[in-house]
Order: sequence, then C-alpha cells, then structure tokens
Amino acid sequence: MERKVNLKDVARDADVSLSTASHALNGTAPLTIEVRERVLDSAKRLGYLDRRRKKATIATLRVLLLAIPDDAAPESDLNLVSWTILNGLRRECERRGIRIVPFVSTGRRIDGAQVRQIALSERADGIVVLNDDQPELIRSLASPDMPVVIVNGEDPAMLVDTVTPENRFGARLGIEHLLALGHRRILHLTWKGRTTIQRRYDGFSDAYFAAQLPVPDDMIVEAEGYEPRHGEAAINTLLDRDPTMKGATAVFCAADNLALGCLKALADRDIRVPEAISVLGFDDIVPGEFSRPPLSTISVPTDRLGAAALALIEQRLIANDPQRPAHRLELGCHLVLRGSVAPPR
Repeated sequence: MERKVNLKDVARDADVSLSTASHALNGTAPLTIEVRERVLDSAKRLGYLDRRRKKATIATLRVLLLAIPDDAAPESDLNLVSWTILNGLRRECERRGIRIVPFVSTGRRIDGAQVRQIALSERADGIVVLNDDQPELIRSLASPDMPVVIVNGEDPAMLVDTVTPENRFGARLGIEHLLALGHRRILHLTWKGRTTIQRRYDGFSDAYFAAQLPVPDDMIVEAEGYEPRHGEAAINTLLDRDPTMKGATAVFCAADNLALGCLKALADRDIRVPEAISVLGFDDIVPGEFSRPPLSTISVPTDRLGAAALALIEQRLIANDPQRPAHRLELGCHLVLRGSVAPPR
C-alpha cells in the first residue's frame, strides 16, 4: 500500500523546517514569498495540498440549505437558466457528499427569517440563495455565524458573498462584436429585471463608450417580462409603430428567451435574419441552438455557479474569521457565434 505524503515530506522536499512548512500552509507567520511559494509548490506536486483540501471540504461543509423563489422551482423551457444552475449545484453536492435541504418560497420573495430558522433546525453549515437579492433578505441573513452566498444576484452593500456571471463584461463583449461588424443602430431588448439584468444594459453602454460613440438611448425597448412571448409582443408592437424598428440593423436581447420571441416576430413579418437584421441573445440556453437561424449569444457558465458558491462557503468556514470581508465572485462569459449575426447590408 502506498504511503500517504505527510507534512514532513513536504518540508523535506521544499528544504525548510517542519514549522516553516506548517506556517506556509496555514498562513500563521510572516514568510518571504519565495519560501511560501516553494512550500506550496512542493505540497501541490506531492499531492499533499489536494488531499488536505479534500479533507477540509468533508470536515467543514456537510449540510447546505438551498433557498429558491417559487418562480425558479418549476422545471420548464422558461427556467432553463435556473435549472442549469440548480443541477450544477446538485451534482457538485453529490460528488462531495453534501446534503441539500431545499426551501422553496411561497411567493417570489424569500422569507429570510424562515430560511434562518430552518437552517438552524437542520444544523446547516451554510446557505445558498438563488435568484433573490432583495436588500431586506440579505440583511436578515447576514451573520458571522452562518455563511451565506447569493447565486445569480448582487449585494451592493457587500454584507454576504455573491456569485454571478460577468453580465456587464459579457454584454460589452457582444456589443463590441456587433460594432466591429459595422452595426451602429443596435436595438437593446430588455425588461425591468433585477440588478443582474441592469448590468447587461451597462455593458451595452460600455461598448459604445469604449468605441467613442454616443450611446443610442433611444434604442432601448422594454418587454413586460423575460419570456419569449414578451419578446415577441415587444417587437410586434415596435414594428406596428415603426416598420424600420428605429433604423436598427441589429437587436441585442438581454436574454435568449427574449431573443427567441424576437426571432419569431421577425419571421412572422418575413424579415430575414441575419440578412435584414442581426439578433444576439444572452445566456446560451439549449433552444437557441435549434432556432431558425441558430441563435448567436453570450454563453454564461451557469453550470459552474453552484460549485463556485460552495467554494466560497468552504473558504469562509475554513478561515473561521468573523471579520472576513464579503467576496463578490464573477465568472467570465464568452461569445458564441451561430447563424443570427452578420455584418449590416
């Protein structure tokens, strides 16, 4: 049977004393960068660091309370983003042997007091909240004795840890591509969503600022919601009022669901995509791959958000530091080009 690597092996390999190796791995004494990196390199190469991290994970995070609003609970084509996040979290918890205690709100807003009560009764080690970042909820949950992570939401007050896609950067990336193709009159189809959706408008504006072009504020169209039918209705209303769609040569939709509705409205009017107008979505949900034409979009790492949230909880549990500041983690997005985007004609 192969002998397990221990701290003495790490110290010997790094050519330091046992106490120095311990201080380097635990951060309990000031050391030079060179010494600390040498110890960490040895620990990593010998497999000691990975084994220690796995032990820390098992020892610290055993039970997780998952709180979600009721509109994110049903599994449907309209909820693919939420369900991809949830499935990613579930798979990671299964892999690590973490028990999930689910809590679904009776309305669109989660009751923080109820969540905290259940977390205490279930002896949860941490709380993950999906899609709800109401300030009053965050204030009710923020506490040094119970790690909380908001997934797919923001906390401007920085009271709790949060994990989101980089909505602003992703939107900017998409608009910069459209601008590089020659588009200038880009319609932004959005809705009055949470702060995360506002960030996508911010990225829309950022791209114009970076290109030293005026932001076309007259090109913002708000749908009633994020569903395909809402996107379809908004585009039809605009076409009824202005068949030129304000002179737009491209439409940037704040969600793929809106983009799918936009494609349907344009197809019903025999407006060809991308020949007459380009359409760009955001999220990269599966139906976009099979739309006509296939939808170009900003791909969001929704399946990675859950694992990132667990990592933040683990870090807070291991640190055991009541003064540890809140962390805001944003995962990068990337552009996926299919058939719905082309240079303007």
